[in-house]
Amino acid sequence: MMIVILLLSILFFIIGFILNQSNAKYLLSGYNTLSVEEQSNFDLKSYLNFFKKFHIFLGISFLIGGCVFKYFVSENATGIFLGIYPIVAYLFLIIRSNKYSIGQYKKTNRIGIVILLFTLFGVIFLLFLGFQEDRLLIDGDQIVIEGFYGERLQFKDIDTVLLCNSKPEIAFKSNGFALGEIKKGYFKTKSGEEIKLILNSSQIPMILIVKKSGQKIIYSTKNENNINLMGSISHFLKN
Repeated sequence: MMIVILLLSILFFIIGFILNQSNAKYLLSGYNTLSVEEQSNFDLKSYLNFFKKFHIFLGISFLIGGCVFKYFVSENATGIFLGIYPIVAYLFLIIRSNKYSIGQYKKTNRIGIVILLFTLFGVIFLLFLGFQEDRLLIDGDQIVIEGFYGERLQFKDIDTVLLCNSKPEIAFKSNGFALGEIKKGYFKTKSGEEIKLILNSSQIPMILIVKKSGQKIIYSTKNENNINLMGSISHFLKN
């Protein structure tokens, strides 16, 4: 995650130096749609100065904030910061840009604000769902894993259930949610195997379920204890 923080911080910092008076008519959204007369009335020099200072501050504050959350708070809090802070920052940029707005540029700003607000609410909603615990329950002759990536596992379709003291090395996420210690969905391991992770926490040991089809599911609870949960599963499987 530190690599992501560094790369994004550098990117934000660099963006502040990319836009200038020579290329603004090509790169500055809204300004490039103004008429020649409107562009001449636009205080481009002041806006570019504001734009540059904003991105320098964003790059530095993103780096500092990311490091503080990562090393002094938690991985989960760091993920929330990385997802929300840039959106809020760009909302501030667009709102403050209204003081420079004229003609079509004002309309573009309003559209940008609406899009970013929808994006912000969407990210918050996804984070809310992702941080909800997907519980593992015993229901009759099946194991039920809740959540968007959950499923119902018939006892007869399960080959092995055991505790594992480490999770496999993940190469990338193929379909799912991953933020900090929380990982839910399908992931590719470095060995090329696709597995399903329902990790509500990084609690060790984790529960490994191997289906007779060969598919592996690794589960970790947040509000309970994996060892106790494994004991309950073993009891029902034996019976």
